[in-house]
Amino acid sequence: MNHYVSALVAGVGASITLGLLLMVEANVESAALVMAPFGATAVLVFGLPQSPLAQPKNVIFGHLVTASIGIVFSQYVGVTPMSLAVATGLGITCMLVSKTTHPPAGANPILIMLAGHGWSFLVTPVLIGSVVIVLMSKGLQKAQQYSLKSEF
Repeated sequence: MNHYVSALVAGVGASITLGLLLMVEANVESAALVMAPFGATAVLVFGLPQSPLAQPKNVIFGHLVTASIGIVFSQYVGVTPMSLAVATGLGITCMLVSKTTHPPAGANPILIMLAGHGWSFLVTPVLIGSVVIVLMSKGLQKAQQYSLKSEF
């Protein structure tokens, strides 16, 4: 596929996916489905889908691991410049050890600690949002493969 077409397809896929999450969030009172790191996640899963950093395991578990660390620190350690730094470093270490490295997830401890999010944040937006992004990306990849096979 042409480089420009691939870039356009990635941008449209990311726009549709994030737009869907944002529309649901705007229309369902208790739904928080988007967080800032998902913008960077979309760059990887739609723009570089073959990257090891964009694989479903990395996206979902990378976000879950680092978000969990952010919540633990926020609720049990406290929020200070040092705890923000240590939580982020620990999140990076845990992603590397568990082989679930996903760079956008590195922002989660800081985001969660500064906002004071609790355990429900793991389900929505972290888990639900990351799963939707992965599913939409995989669907787009399947559609692209199908269209490439049907070309003469």
